[in-house]
Amino acid sequence: MAGLPEVLALDEIAPDRFRSGPIPSQWPRTFGGQIAAQSLMAAARTLDRSYSAHSMHGYFLRPGRPHESTDHLVERIRDGGSFCTRRVTAVQAGEAIFTMTASFHLGDEGFSHQVDMPAVPAPGHIPESDLISGWSMPRPAEWRDWEMRWVPRGEIGHVPEAPACQRVWIRYGRQLPDDGAVHTCALTYLSDMALLGSARLPHPQAVVQGASLDHSLWFLRPFRADEWLLYDQVSPSAEHGRALTRGRLFDTGGRLVAAVAQEGLMRFDRPRSMAGRDTEEGTHGAHASASVP
Repeated sequence: MAGLPEVLALDEIAPDRFRSGPIPSQWPRTFGGQIAAQSLMAAARTLDRSYSAHSMHGYFLRPGRPHESTDHLVERIRDGGSFCTRRVTAVQAGEAIFTMTASFHLGDEGFSHQVDMPAVPAPGHIPESDLISGWSMPRPAEWRDWEMRWVPRGEIGHVPEAPACQRVWIRYGRQLPDDGAVHTCALTYLSDMALLGSARLPHPQAVVQGASLDHSLWFLRPFRADEWLLYDQVSPSAEHGRALTRGRLFDTGGRLVAAVAQEGLMRFDRPRSMAGRDTEEGTHGAHASASVP
């Protein structure tokens, strides 16, 4: 399976058009975090490195096919003095599978405040796990280079603002280059890992189809994705076959480095003929979580 550097290696095949080759996967659909990370890297490649991404907002439109290459088409929406905006569309076989708008900031001076990091055991006090919390399924092979240590449920306690909560320490297990764009894209990749599973915690026996529908990220402070980050994941609501999830990422110093929001498909399992119709009509753009129990 490809490592993160290979995932983010894009070929510029024309001005503002970048191609990612096939990335092997044990899933029948491309992992959504992968497509989002590649699209953000394509956007960053059209900017001076003095600009860094501060937010991205994306929609998963159709399932991606891992065995095919993907073209990332970048539109230069705005180039300003402090902010630049890019729109990226990921395309396979002439069809859009993902679209994203990202904003980049040169950086300014201002006041500072943040919420406190939840009190949890340090990652060195938690064993490594090969299971994905919320789904109770083995970690896929393409995540082998990511280290994940799930905070025990007994260490989380009651979270008043959410009926479901899970927390995991996570980092990329190999050293990444000193390039802010690489770390931002790495966090984009990991932000889609297991987040939707938080919505399943109150309903562990339900057999559902799950997939990311849309995804938003805010990059708040500098960080490294190859150092431990605490990913605090909650699901405040689920209704009509969709679940809302939110996430916050803290470094080991307690700094809030990023925030995430995602709505995902979380409907009761249905016959494949009906599920296929949704995919063909594009009413439920799905990523590689596929239909997992």
